[in-house]
Amino acid sequence: MNEYPCDLDATGQRFGVVVARFNHLISANLLRGCVDELVTRGAARDAIDVAWVPGAYEIPHAVRLMAQSGRYAALITLGSVIRGGTPHFEFVCHGVTDGVREVVRDTGVPVAFGVLTTNDVDQALERAGGAEGNKGADVAAAAVEMARLCARLRESGAGA
Repeated sequence: MNEYPCDLDATGQRFGVVVARFNHLISANLLRGCVDELVTRGAARDAIDVAWVPGAYEIPHAVRLMAQSGRYAALITLGSVIRGGTPHFEFVCHGVTDGVREVVRDTGVPVAFGVLTTNDVDQALERAGGAEGNKGADVAAAAVEMARLCARLRESGAGA
């Protein structure tokens, strides 16, 4: 039996982060939590590239370009989509989740999904450093774990 236990050591790894500017306060809080977690886990600050995009809908395009570069052990998406009174929320949520899923499928690069989808601003703030913690830190840890796991699976031939 081969077992691949959790490895949360980011030392020597390069990470790309795509952050939506829309709902900037929430995104900035998520980014702070993400970067702090990556550094705590051993990533060098100069091994973290951050690309800002206008909104969540634009995240998949930037993530695809970063994944295709071959420079990153893992990528991280950050932002928030807050429900309003129109169907726009549904379209944006489907677009960003489908787009990110396609990047993972097409490139094999792990992408940690940190786009909050909430009913209101208060819920988003609670998840961006408030009472619910910081989901930016949570997805950073997931990115580190997946970067290490994918590398080990490739090395073992299990990912072939």
